[in-house]
Amino acid sequence: MALTPEGARAARDPAAGSGNETAGPDGPRPAAGPEATADAGWLRVHPGSPFVRGWVALAAMLFFFGRDTFERLLQGGPVFDDRLAGRAPWLLVGGGTVLLLTVLGYVLSWYFTRYQLAEGYVRVNTGFLFKQQRQARLDRVQAIDVVQPFLARIFGLAELRFEVADAGESAVHLAYLRADEARQLRARILAQASGAVGVAPAPGQPEAAAAEAPEQTVLTVPPSRLLGSLLLSEQSVAIVAGGIASVLLSAVTENRNFTVFLIPAAIGLAAAYWSSFNKGYNFTAAVSPDGIRLRYGLLDTRAQTVPPGRIQALKVSQPPLWRILGWYRIQVNVAGYGVAGNARQGEARTTLLPVGSLTDVLNLLALVIPDPGTPDPAAVFTAGITGLAGADGTPGAAAPGAGDPADADGGFVTTPRRARVLAPLGWRRNGFTATETALLLRSGRWWRSLVVVPHQRTQSMALQQGPLARRFRVADLVLHTTAGPVAPRLIQAGLDEARDLLDAQSARARAARKRQRSEHWSEPAASPAPSPADHTQEGPNHG
Repeated sequence: MALTPEGARAARDPAAGSGNETAGPDGPRPAAGPEATADAGWLRVHPGSPFVRGWVALAAMLFFFGRDTFERLLQGGPVFDDRLAGRAPWLLVGGGTVLLLTVLGYVLSWYFTRYQLAEGYVRVNTGFLFKQQRQARLDRVQAIDVVQPFLARIFGLAELRFEVADAGESAVHLAYLRADEARQLRARILAQASGAVGVAPAPGQPEAAAAEAPEQTVLTVPPSRLLGSLLLSEQSVAIVAGGIASVLLSAVTENRNFTVFLIPAAIGLAAAYWSSFNKGYNFTAAVSPDGIRLRYGLLDTRAQTVPPGRIQALKVSQPPLWRILGWYRIQVNVAGYGVAGNARQGEARTTLLPVGSLTDVLNLLALVIPDPGTPDPAAVFTAGITGLAGADGTPGAAAPGAGDPADADGGFVTTPRRARVLAPLGWRRNGFTATETALLLRSGRWWRSLVVVPHQRTQSMALQQGPLARRFRVADLVLHTTAGPVAPRLIQAGLDEARDLLDAQSARARAARKRQRSEHWSEPAASPAPSPADHTQEGPNHG
């Protein structure tokens, strides 16, 4: 695993303003030079953009007005029957007017959609009657995606999406640009946002050619492995169990209606399989100075660039049937990806690895956490993914976070033996350890998972304890990060160990945040993080 220093920066300058602001053209906007408002500094998207976005409406209109005519032509009859012959001119005029107004609306939509890259902001103006401006600071951009729906791929167009910290509704979209133009613009924005370049482009000239940073492919997921992971998923087990139950009930009761219920289940399963296969097809991960580049998709393709410094939390999981072939999945929390209108789309965007081997997992962990904060990261992460504590429930003689290679369990502190009745199968798996840069939480005997949270991404923490937990003197420690599929939670830790971890992690998080003086993830760290022992035991926010 690579041990280069991590360059992520997350501290915000209070005087810098919010990461993403939405206002009307006459509303407040950040201080900027006169070029920011000059018409000469604004560019338009591709003229074909509104038609690519609104082809469904055009197709619906053609179907509504032309269905009967098309059927008569197929049957060899006249275009208009006697009943409609007298009204044919009016129908043609009405249909032509509606079509003309629709096309005019598309043209106006294109004409009044403009974008600008200047003074450290990307701005998009839209609207004819109701105008709107969306803008995002480049140093607040969490990730940039190049999306190509199937129709856009046919015409060589692409959509550029800027994801920002407040997630979801206020993300800035540029739809559509020429595919090469979208990639060049993404390269320039990422170079500025990461701090890789120190000079901003001339205002109003984001179209200037910018070569993409070189990349090195880390892994690819073969289609056969992706298909195998779907067949061995939990939903496959559920549908097989439901099918067996329906057949048995039909045989016992001699009522074949039970088998009818399998039809919608099979249709739903096929749709879920196709959606997952379509989104995960040809999955490729590469590393570049801009960040981690992910490409995937069969019909609709997506190219994501996720800076490692923007990842808030990471989870490595392994369903039971995947253990047969040694496969794992990696999901991440990234600000801006957590809230999505489409659940399946959001799941695809937060997946760093749909299915891969342990070697693939370790390679990606080396990219997300370039500085793991331990001399033997492979041993520590492997123990978190596959390890199991000793028979007495203790990890060994090493202190938590020491990462001692001699310690077979990587220094994990697990649930005390006195509470094994609360988790008879998983108490030896539930545990934690801390390196100099991240907190590792593992859980699950059958559904294994390892959660990794960089210290500076710990926003707040809370100790939770129910009646049974109080009886056995254990507690859960919950870490709060940005919204996403990863919910960091230490399960059933000893009460004293949980309290000590709460104080120690508070100090680590505070020390790590002090190191971050910039939003630019490619800039070097200011200085090594002080030891938690040098700080008072005050947490950032103890829930």
